[in-house]
Amino acid sequence: MSASDVALRVLAVDDEEPALEELLYLLGRDPRVGSVVPATGPTEALRRLGHLAEDGPDGAGAVDVVFLDINMPGLDGLELARLLGRLAAPPLIVFVTAHDDFAVRAFEVKAVDYLLKPLREERFAEAVRRVAELVLAGQGPRPAAPAGTPPEPAPAFGDHVPVELGGVTRFVPIADITHVEAQGDYARLHTPHGSHLVRVALSALEDQWRARGFVRIHRSRLVALGRIEELRLDGGNVTVRIGDRVLAVSRRNARELRDLLARHAAGRAR
Repeated sequence: MSASDVALRVLAVDDEEPALEELLYLLGRDPRVGSVVPATGPTEALRRLGHLAEDGPDGAGAVDVVFLDINMPGLDGLELARLLGRLAAPPLIVFVTAHDDFAVRAFEVKAVDYLLKPLREERFAEAVRRVAELVLAGQGPRPAAPAGTPPEPAPAFGDHVPVELGGVTRFVPIADITHVEAQGDYARLHTPHGSHLVRVALSALEDQWRARGFVRIHRSRLVALGRIEELRLDGGNVTVRIGDRVLAVSRRNARELRDLLARHAAGRAR
């Protein structure tokens, strides 16, 4: 098999619609690209890549390479690349940016290539060729750890969770966290003031925070029981409301949640 026979699985990330459309156009014209999924920012990109942890490097959500803008709101492209580099099967990274002053930092996070906007088709094709050759050589997303490999120990938190953003460490009180969503090898902690990404499995938080009143309502979500304002039953569907967020409850977790809420309400009434 040659590089021209590789059907690359691509995630394209840019918060500016015209730039994302141009990127999708160029990717769609290259015969070495098999599938392309667009993402309008880092949060959506992490949600897409979350399938990697569930399906493995050959699963439906697997991605070989991320074409990634740098200047974006929230997490910038460099920060996102660092997070992706910690995944069990990290995708390759190609930066696509209008700024040439991030090149050194880009290659510090092991980017395959660094493309400057406006994109030139020949230069873009060269970047795709590099990616295809690396994937063909087995240097794309690494396979998951072999059976029997001990898991990385989950951090133990006290009353606060340290989160890092842009080189600054903040300490988020667990009491402020309303719910937690799994995003691949990471967990996104939601508070009334925003959200934060930490590298810890949702199952580890479920074990640690059960005594703090957190309960699983879905395979990818924990909620703080005391933060639930409404439980809604609509036909066979169950949801809970936390502030302005309405979250789905899986059928397997619905009965336990109703029992826990009843006991929680009874305890408040005493």
